Formats: sequence, structure tokens, C-alpha cells
Amino acid sequence: MAGRAARLVLLAGAAALASGSQGDREPVYRDCVLQCEEQNCSGGALNHFRSRQPIYMSLAGWTCRDDCKYECMWITVRLYLQEGHKVPQFHGKWPFSRFLFFQEPASAVASFLNGLASLVMLCRYRTFVPASSPMYHTCVAFAWVSLNAWFWSTVFHTRDTDLTEKMDYFCASTVILHSIYLCCVRTVGLQHPAVVSAFRALLLLMLTVHISYLSLIRFDYGYNLVANMAIGLVNVVWWLAWCLWNQQRLPHVRKCMVVVLLLQGLSLLELLDFPPLFWVLDAHAIWHISTIPVHVLFFSFLEDDSLYLLKESEAKFKLD
Repeated sequence: MAGRAARLVLLAGAAALASGSQGDREPVYRDCVLQCEEQNCSGGALNHFRSRQPIYMSLAGWTCRDDCKYECMWITVRLYLQEGHKVPQFHGKWPFSRFLFFQEPASAVASFLNGLASLVMLCRYRTFVPASSPMYHTCVAFAWVSLNAWFWSTVFHTRDTDLTEKMDYFCASTVILHSIYLCCVRTVGLQHPAVVSAFRALLLLMLTVHISYLSLIRFDYGYNLVANMAIGLVNVVWWLAWCLWNQQRLPHVRKCMVVVLLLQGLSLLELLDFPPLFWVLDAHAIWHISTIPVHVLFFSFLEDDSLYLLKESEAKFKLD
């Protein structure tokens, strides 16, 4: 929900600096990469590199140039530490110790666990909530959209490329927009289906224009930041306003309130930007880990609310 918006905002700000971080501007780093590429990434040396590269690394898309940048990053980091300087960033990221083919192991594992939690709660939802519940299909669709986003988050933290970065950003935006749609269906759509249909078309148009601009024209980090701040704010305010309005009548909506407030609070972890502990665990990974129980709580709310709506619709049917 809202936490994806906060993450997108902070990622966009970091990515805007990706072309010129302190570490990759260092002559030592640049000279090291250039020399490594000349020695290892052409002719017979390249064939030798490929022959000794583990199969899982090649399948994950790690190239000779990527290895040069990785090794030279650590050479530069060691020089910084020896001189008593702070750890620099490289291409907008802190240096992470690679594990197997995982570029950011802790964030990749945490993203996977968020997706696993979403899958478990989806299975639970489909087990306990009959398909006749008014919100059933909308909630199931939201779960699949969330699963897709966590899949690409896992892929992005495993291997950061232009494609995986874009897919992570786009799928995260889709989750926020679907959360807004979910809220619209719950607050307006059950009484006014035509309004929801028009709103759904509007959201799809917005998503199409957003992705088309970033994909076909240019990937504008500043625009992406502002766009996701705006839709994230709409998402938070709409859900929170509905929860406050209905908390006395519907006690289960307090779960939703807690989710919104927790995600906003936990997103502040991203502001604690520090070099990774043990070169693995950074603020972003900690934030990902902390959202796992929050997603469980939100799906628990959706289950309670869907059962309430089913009971209410059955009561009205009997009266009719």
C-alpha cells in the first residue's frame, strides 16, 4: 500500500544520483575498471573468464565488466577505509557483498519473503472467503498484483539492470494504483458500479501514460518521484479517512488503520541511510523485512471485511 509509495520516492531520489556517486567518480575506481576490462574482457582473456565463471553467474547475467566494477569497488572501499574516510556509494548504491548471484542478498531475500507472505495470505483468503463475497475478485486481483511486484523486487535486488529497475518501479506503481482502486471499490463502488468502471479506466490510462513516458521518451527520475508521491498521498488519505469514518461501526477497519500508519512510520527507516552492516544489511533491507507482518495484517483485514460484506449482502437478500 502506502509503503510502496515511500519506497519509490526514496529509490527515485537515490537513482537520480546513480550516474555520479562519490565512489564511481574516483579516478582510482575508474582507472581500475578500465585496466581490468583491458586485461580480462576481450580475446582469450574473456574466454578464460567465461570458462571459469560459475554457471549460475552467467545465467543471472553477470558479465566480465560487471565483475571488474565489483572488484574495483572493493579496492576503492578499502582505500577509503585505510585513509579514514567514510564509505562511498557507487552508482547510487552502497557497496554490498555479493552472495552467489545475489547483488543485494538481504533485500532480495526480504522481497521474496514479502511475496511468500502475500501468497500464503492469498491462499488463506481464497480458502475462507467465498467467491460470492462482493469484494472477492477485487481482493484476489490485488493479491496477484502485489505478488508480481514482490517478484520483480526480488529480481531487481538480485540483479540490478535497466530492465529489472524499470520493472521494479512500474510494478510498484501498479500496486499503489490498485490499492487506490481497491479503496474506491470498497468505499464507492459497491453502491455505484458505474463510478468504479469509469475510475478503473482512468487509473489504467494513467498507468499506461506513466509507463509509456518513462519507457519510450525518457526515464525521468524527478517526474517519477513526484508522480508516486502524489498517488501515494491519495492512497494514504483515502484509506485513512474511510477507516476513521467507519472505525466505530466496523471494528475490523482498525487493522487497516494500523497498516497505513505502520507503513508510513516504517518508511522512515529508509531515511536512516547508512553503509550496510556486515556489507549486507542496510536500511532498505531492514524496511523490507519489517513490512512482512504488515502485509499479513492487511490481508487479514481484507478477509474480515470481505466476510462482513458477504454477511451483510446475505442479510439484505433475505429481507428482499
